[in-house]
Amino acid sequence: MTTLKGLSAGKIGTSTKAAVVSVVFVANAFAWYLTAARSLTDIADNGGFSSTEVLVLWGLSIIAIAVSALFSVYISNQTKKRTSFLRYWMLAGIAISLLPLLFDLTQLNILTAFSVMQGIYFGLGMPACLAYFAASIKPENRARMGGLTFFAIFATVLLLRIFESESILLNAIVLASFKGIGLAIVTALKPVEPEIAKHDQPSYQSILGSRQFLLYFVPWTMFSVVNYMAGPIAAKVAPADFSQYYTLIENVLAGVFAVVSGFYGDRIGRKRLVVAAFTLVGLGYGSIGLFNENVYAWWFYTFADGIAWGAFYTLFLMTIWGDVAMGRSSEKYYALGSLPFLFSLFIQFSIANYVSSAVYKTAVFSFASLFLFLAILPLAYAPETLQNLRERELKSYVEKAKRLKLSQSLKT
Repeated sequence: MTTLKGLSAGKIGTSTKAAVVSVVFVANAFAWYLTAARSLTDIADNGGFSSTEVLVLWGLSIIAIAVSALFSVYISNQTKKRTSFLRYWMLAGIAISLLPLLFDLTQLNILTAFSVMQGIYFGLGMPACLAYFAASIKPENRARMGGLTFFAIFATVLLLRIFESESILLNAIVLASFKGIGLAIVTALKPVEPEIAKHDQPSYQSILGSRQFLLYFVPWTMFSVVNYMAGPIAAKVAPADFSQYYTLIENVLAGVFAVVSGFYGDRIGRKRLVVAAFTLVGLGYGSIGLFNENVYAWWFYTFADGIAWGAFYTLFLMTIWGDVAMGRSSEKYYALGSLPFLFSLFIQFSIANYVSSAVYKTAVFSFASLFLFLAILPLAYAPETLQNLRERELKSYVEKAKRLKLSQSLKT
């Protein structure tokens, strides 16, 4: 059996080690946070807190992630190596995971402070993890590796759920152990630092003024807001014998199609796949808007949403912002690219329940469908972010022309 020591001794190549480490950084970060957030949700649900108190708790946590993500680049730039910063960040995650051993999280003020601390911690490291991933993976392989990474996240979260317990202390030990395993793997592999142009650090103003960035950022924002407003409503009006299954089915589909989308994203380009995913979600919402009582419409919506989210996870959270950075330091691109997703989560917690009780439900789905089709319009003007796609298409065209000319000459 190949040991971690053997791996660090050079049994895998330098570029391969950097790729493996980048996947470990990202998967460990996201799987840890998703599991930790679920644990806090269970504590809040069992604590008898009011809906307003829970809203404040999660609102502060999401704001903490967003603010710390935007400022994280200034902290990570103080270190000479991204790997050193991320290793210390993972070590801090072990300590944060163990804090429930010292404090009583059943008290609202302590639970809120802890959720904010978790948010700050995740926000500080998340852009650096994704930027390390973008710098370690070649652009022509970035989508497929992004898809495999998100599949690893889904699989790891499911695995961690096996160890979930009603005991807050046991859950804390599991999360700390998971962080420790990730740190041990990274330390054993000892990857070479990827080339990241830290001196070429664009400002947030220049990024937001970039046409290419905005033509992807605006549709991503529109989708995130609409989907998380309509999603909770769909859960409430879905057929009773169907609603208990569709969330699980969507998650499984998203995990599988994250991999599929990654391979297609590197083959046919990001833009085509994003347009197809937007269209698919729009058709899904349109089906339940027109045929709300038809269970087959709900199955179509479930499959459409799950498949599309597989593409969105791979492209909008892992791939596109690294492409748009074009070799420059990409932390700020990833920090900004995560904001629509975080903002949509806040909408889900705050506005969605009010909308679901105040608006005619099936009309919301029709509105969501129309809005998503409108979101495709900016993508029509967006350039393809996979830089070598045109070169491949031109090469393929030249090869076809040569074969056609050869066949014509043989006939004559």
